[in-house]
Amino acid sequence: MKFTTEMLQTGNNTGIPVPEEVVEGLGGGRRAAVTVVVNGYTYRSTLASMGGRVLIPFSADRREETGIGGGDPIEVELTLDTAPRTVEPPADLAAALAAAPGAAEAFRALSPSRQKAYVTSVEGAKAQATRERRIAKAVTELTAG
Repeated sequence: MKFTTEMLQTGNNTGIPVPEEVVEGLGGGRRAAVTVVVNGYTYRSTLASMGGRVLIPFSADRREETGIGGGDPIEVELTLDTAPRTVEPPADLAAALAAAPGAAEAFRALSPSRQKAYVTSVEGAKAQATRERRIAKAVTELTAG
């Protein structure tokens, strides 16, 4: 499904408004997983209802990578994304999860977005000590039940 719109920005948050006819045409519902192509930039996301409209999040990282900002005209193509959503933890996080009883299973039971949050936190650490603290925190949270 292709359409043209403007990038919506409210404060620091940006998103792609999706017309209702596009949501209906996709057939996946208002929380469907989608592959998004915006001005030639491709990523995976999920439709979200916010303030009575359907939006696709467009993060600050994506704005920086693409140069697209609020109010910019955009061409969008959406397709249902039926591929499994998997997140691979970095080796050190995976090893720590495997070493703690139940941690790896708890990690796999999380939604892909929650798994990604743990991975992003670990990978975003600049210092090795910070990375190790974040890994330890993740293991503690996952084994706490």
